[in-house]
Amino acid sequence: MTLTALGPASVSCSGCGMPLAGERFNSGEDFRCGNCGARLGIEVFPALFRGAEVVRSGEALTATGEASCFYHPQKMAATLCNACGRFLCTLCETELAGRCLCPSCIDKGRHNEEIEQLVTRRTLHDSLALSMAILPMLFFFVTVVTAPIAIYIAIHNWKRPGSILPRSRVRYVLAIVIALAQIAGWGVLLVRLAL
Repeated sequence: MTLTALGPASVSCSGCGMPLAGERFNSGEDFRCGNCGARLGIEVFPALFRGAEVVRSGEALTATGEASCFYHPQKMAATLCNACGRFLCTLCETELAGRCLCPSCIDKGRHNEEIEQLVTRRTLHDSLALSMAILPMLFFFVTVVTAPIAIYIAIHNWKRPGSILPRSRVRYVLAIVIALAQIAGWGVLLVRLAL
């Protein structure tokens, strides 16, 4: 079998060169050429059946006075990034969460966990704060350090998303209450030792 150009009509018999009908392509069965009788089995890429109008040759090149893509200066801008305002060609634009974003903003949003659709894991700060308040109680003297850390973690991360799954802020509240009780306990202990 020989291919001379794109399109199903360009597939011809390897024996006689006669063009072959496209309905026999990718059938998985051998057949005979109607002209020379050669036994043929033809497997072609599906792209061969697409018309030339479907295949995009790329975005339009910029003309004088036209805006160009921030990442591809030779290509005409098609839209703006909704986060940073950069001009983007159709190759660079990505729709995510109902907004058009550029590659840099998507990377930044993934790294900073600002785009929820791209977050695959999260630190559970509420569980960390609660652990910092409860676990050191096994060794009470350690709570002089861990209680303020637990309060800091709880307050500092209060507005951050807690988990990929919905969670309440109960762990933060418990961590703060337990840590304040530990600090109050240390205060009472120091006052009694001072008297």
